[in-house]
Amino acid sequence: MSHKITVRQLIHQLQAIDPDLPAYLAINPDWPHTHYVGRIVEVPGPNGAVYLAENGQEGVLPPEVRTELHWADV
Repeated sequence: MSHKITVRQLIHQLQAIDPDLPAYLAINPDWPHTHYVGRIVEVPGPNGAVYLAENGQEGVLPPEVRTELHWADV
């Protein structure tokens, strides 16, 4: 998988998921915690991008999530 993902690709992937489920960020395989999604910021222009901010931490990622992400258990 490419390091970059477009908003279109992200929307396409999310469309197949229950829209009422909570959304989290999985950040670091060496410290696999669940992080809340914070603000979303768009930087317009030719080199524009969208940034999803981290908004705090909930706890350790469930083992099945680490397995699906191919992250070793820590």
